[in-house]
Amino acid sequence: MAGALASVNPVAHAVDGETHITGQGITRTVDCNNSTLFVMGTGNQVFAVGNCWAVTVQGSSNLIVADNVVNDITVYGYDQKVFYKNGEPIVWDRGRELGMTNQINRVPT
Repeated sequence: MAGALASVNPVAHAVDGETHITGQGITRTVDCNNSTLFVMGTGNQVFAVGNCWAVTVQGSSNLIVADNVVNDITVYGYDQKVFYKNGEPIVWDRGRELGMTNQINRVPT
């Protein structure tokens, strides 16, 4: 059985160029470069230009505004605001599943 488990390929992997913003009270504009944007912390404001493969947010009171999200937006925590201008991403609000309030919306360009 151990041999069978060792041969299983991972279903996901890191992509070169992923952007990680971790901290408190950070304001930053980043180029997504067709990769995933990860924002972790509280009170951060991140403006993502270009195409994001995905956006993942953890923590509280973060604001993310993305030009375009291709695949998915995943939000953990509470009082998160994620706005995207273009794309038709799958939206997964894990915070809402636990009774927390987040805003995830498409906004005009």
